[in-house]
Amino acid sequence: MTRDDDDEDRALVSPGARFGERFRTSLSAEVLQAKVMETETRSLARTFDELTRTGAVSHAATLILGARRRYIAGRGKTVAYADLLAADLSATLSNVFLVDDRSLSPLTVLTDVRATDLLVLFTMRRYREESIRFGERFRRAGGELIVITDSDDAPLTDVASAVIKVHTHSASYADSPTAVAAVCHLLSTLTTASAKGARRRLAARDELAADLGLHHPDHGKETGR
Repeated sequence: MTRDDDDEDRALVSPGARFGERFRTSLSAEVLQAKVMETETRSLARTFDELTRTGAVSHAATLILGARRRYIAGRGKTVAYADLLAADLSATLSNVFLVDDRSLSPLTVLTDVRATDLLVLFTMRRYREESIRFGERFRRAGGELIVITDSDDAPLTDVASAVIKVHTHSASYADSPTAVAAVCHLLSTLTTASAKGARRRLAARDELAADLGLHHPDHGKETGR
């Protein structure tokens, strides 16, 4: 994607605007599929290239490992990314909390922020105000802040301890989740690889899952031989 293409994409702020620009009645399903696949592949490659150059994910993993309590948050669509990252991190780390405004709210978190606390915040265009206020107040209270976002000049990038930028350009009306999900996977992998007790916690989870019968008993077994 060229710089002009990037600028044009950023100018199409809403899903409605992107739908009107990208979906034509004459466009066949085959052509649209090819465009989506090509764009997703390119956005993921650009994201990985830039993260390799900046080392942002490694830095963020170090911050996560050094924290005592790790909060993960997002709003709107980005809450799904927060849920994904929290699920992966909580398998190998203690004190990982999803701030979803149901089981845990930003208000509860902000009443007891310590210098050893860390917030991983997902914020993508059009940048939810409640996410920005949460991140600002968490940082002001003394906690570390990691921002996963789609622009170098997105809100909170100037106050964050670490910024992970992803490319979300898409051929669809919706911004792409591909690079965001991949970064969640990459960040949790790097964090787990250096986490003390990760092997023990995973082994304990496997044993408990078996005792509780959480998974289908025949899953993964070869049959018919």
